[in-house]
Amino acid sequence: MTIEQSNSALKLFIVLSRAHKVIHECTNHFIQKNGINPTEFAVLELLYHKGKQPLQQIGNKILLASGSITYVVDKLEGRGYISRISSATDRRVTYAEITNEGSKFMDELFPRHEEQLVELMNALSEEEKEQVIALLKKLGLSIKNLSY
Repeated sequence: MTIEQSNSALKLFIVLSRAHKVIHECTNHFIQKNGINPTEFAVLELLYHKGKQPLQQIGNKILLASGSITYVVDKLEGRGYISRISSATDRRVTYAEITNEGSKFMDELFPRHEEQLVELMNALSEEEKEQVIALLKKLGLSIKNLSY
């Protein structure tokens, strides 16, 4: 490894980390201003866009430890945003499904979240966004192939 390779890798790491941090802080602030936390929003967003999901699979889909899912689902169920549904064919499986109340909440919140993301990303042209997406996918896939 050369000094240039090391310096550019470190600089890329710092720039990615800082960009992620500021985007995350902005979106989390917006979500929390609307009365839920980011994890609750992630669960609601999954159910809102993908329909009912087995509780056992939600954690993997939103990158959350499975032990935390029960707590989050309990909170959302208590607020009337989701409900648990037992599987008719497998007693071991319970689904989470968004309720009408949860859908109304997301009908109002998600478009505003989407607008905020557009605003946050407006520093880049559409072509630049596509380039960044392609480059980050390439980076992520290449890391998956490394063994640590």
